[in-house]
Amino acid sequence: MPTRHALQLAVPWERVEATEEDWETAEPGLLGTMWTQLVLVRHFEELVLRLAAEGLVHGPAHSSIGQEGGAVGSVLALAPGDTVTGSHRGHHQFLAKALAHVAPGGLDPVAPFPDEIRRVLLRTLAEICGLRRGWGGGRGGSMHLRWWEAGALGTNAIVGGGVPMAAGSAFCHRRAGTGAVTVTYLGDGAMNIGATLETLNLAAAWHLPLCFFVENNRYAVATTIEEATGEPRLSARGPGFGARSLQVDGMDPLATYLAMRSALEHLRAGDGPVLLEAETYRYYHQNGPFPGSAFRYRSREEEDAWRARDPLGTLAARMVARGPWSEDDLGGTRARAEALLQEVAEELFEPDPSGRPGTRRPRPSELPDPATVDQGIRSDLSELADAPLAPPEGPPGPRQTLRFVDAIAEVLRRRMAEDPRVLVLGEDVHRLGGGTNGATKGLAEAFPDRVLGTPISENAFCGLAGGMALDGRARPVVELMYADFLWVAADQLFNQIGKVRHMFGGDRGVPLVLRAKVAMGTGYGSQHSMDPAGIFATSAGWRIVAPSTPLDYVGLMNTALRLEDPVLVLEHVDLYPRQDEAPVEDWDFCLPLGAAAVRRRGQAVTVLGYLQMTHEVLQAVESTGVDAEVIDLRWLDRASLDWATIEASVQRTNRVLICEQGPLGPSWGAWVADELQRRCFDWLDAPIARVTGTVSSPTISEVLERAAIARAEEVARALVALTGGARA
Repeated sequence: MPTRHALQLAVPWERVEATEEDWETAEPGLLGTMWTQLVLVRHFEELVLRLAAEGLVHGPAHSSIGQEGGAVGSVLALAPGDTVTGSHRGHHQFLAKALAHVAPGGLDPVAPFPDEIRRVLLRTLAEICGLRRGWGGGRGGSMHLRWWEAGALGTNAIVGGGVPMAAGSAFCHRRAGTGAVTVTYLGDGAMNIGATLETLNLAAAWHLPLCFFVENNRYAVATTIEEATGEPRLSARGPGFGARSLQVDGMDPLATYLAMRSALEHLRAGDGPVLLEAETYRYYHQNGPFPGSAFRYRSREEEDAWRARDPLGTLAARMVARGPWSEDDLGGTRARAEALLQEVAEELFEPDPSGRPGTRRPRPSELPDPATVDQGIRSDLSELADAPLAPPEGPPGPRQTLRFVDAIAEVLRRRMAEDPRVLVLGEDVHRLGGGTNGATKGLAEAFPDRVLGTPISENAFCGLAGGMALDGRARPVVELMYADFLWVAADQLFNQIGKVRHMFGGDRGVPLVLRAKVAMGTGYGSQHSMDPAGIFATSAGWRIVAPSTPLDYVGLMNTALRLEDPVLVLEHVDLYPRQDEAPVEDWDFCLPLGAAAVRRRGQAVTVLGYLQMTHEVLQAVESTGVDAEVIDLRWLDRASLDWATIEASVQRTNRVLICEQGPLGPSWGAWVADELQRRCFDWLDAPIARVTGTVSSPTISEVLERAAIARAEEVARALVALTGGARA
């Protein structure tokens, strides 16, 4: 028989409970503030449910009634510089942080509410109801609440989706040495989400000051925690990742406050993340004003048992027992809160003249202007006002011959030397002499604390970079080892980074560069070969850059690193060893945003290409002798495409050929052809032609891979077919 040895946890896992002594010695000001916040949050949520029942909340109303004790108790332990992110059920988390921000000295239960409290409630209600005066102008609604100045970095509709971005905030706190921490509030469902677990691992590996505050309310929509996981004590997850873990009764606001105080000591000491599980309960269904028992997935007896432990009732009884407050004092807090919220509602809504008696509608002055629907998707480009712009063909001055991949490393080195906010992160970027292809060669030696080798966890490190970018104290350059891996991080890239500026009102930049390698033709198969341009073009928040020469890479990367938008920089592996012109002295120039390069003038046809396909097109033109005008697009997103150059060329040639290397399905050229035929219909003498790969993704077989992708031979055939072989 084998010998068995019990293994010990490497980090503490504890339950925190408030004792009678804790209640007796608690500062009266803390208890008073706690009560006042709980009352404001509870009455606010009850108002939201009433408005939802009237049809005045467009979309869901995920109330937090029953769960306020955890949010209020934990937030009151935080310092002003600490930051929080929240979940889709995040009204209480947001309000607790906002109220603490406007009343840093606390709140007196028997005093009138300051004007700033009214403003917080008004703007929060306006946002939930999709109105103009909301924090995001009504764009975020109930599930997307953000007030950056208060340290409330945003609640999130994707379960677990905001957790990686919180790690970015925590990273920036640690790097700045301020002692500040980040708390990411999430539910029990998020503890089964890959992004959360990836981030927990990364935060522990990097010792980030990040608290994972799990509100375990025991239900997803109707699925119980016991059905969803084999270990319903969710704090048990922490020790497996090396994170200190605490469990607390989330219905007890003082116990939660004490647990968070304990967590903060650990976080501020630089000892890594903490997982804090607060056992709590939502009184109502997932969405709306009905209890879960109305949908038969839980019993009234269970609901009554939890309601008997209501955080407001618990706190009120303790406060009256120890004084100096009376039941009338605390009842007065409730009455004033209800009156204030009714006043706020009346400011936003009016009787509906066309409705039944008693119905209301938003006041017309509170509705957002439909003309602003597309505003704030991306930067206004004011950040490029002082950029050292070169002509589209590049700056004057001496040139040298340099490998494409060496130009990548050198321009990154120059920018990191100049701007301490620039960091590079990704898998193996700090090893192997510059990552798997040498694109970060020498950077780890020159900037050891700013070249971050990550775990294999694309969701975590892409989201972390998004949080860094939003913070503003970092400009992350993220390397995806292969472009296909974007699907692993798709939530962070598209639902988070791509949408976050517009979703929260368009007032904060997201300066992030994502480098992605296109490996078609290298034998790496279907899961390591894709060109993601067509996919990213569907996300309005992203800009897309596709350099085809070392010189272009330098100028385009310099521009990308100045932008306040997320930028995808595509790199084709066939270009890495290619030698071409690069700067000798001027490595700081920027190529204009949205400026294509005309690589060859011609009269018979306009050919559009990018990346390696530009060189394939030039080879095809040379082999056929067709008098083609070849345009290397360089910028591929809708907002940046050089329509002026394209249209001017089409007006001369009257024919267009769009050339891509990859499969037909995720093609970038499809939408360009659609747009181009509307813009240039009167000048076209033939249908727009396209060259792409086949329907299938490239496979491992050298023969089948070649058959699946497009190269110069396919372009040559298309040129001859479209022009009849017209020569100069």
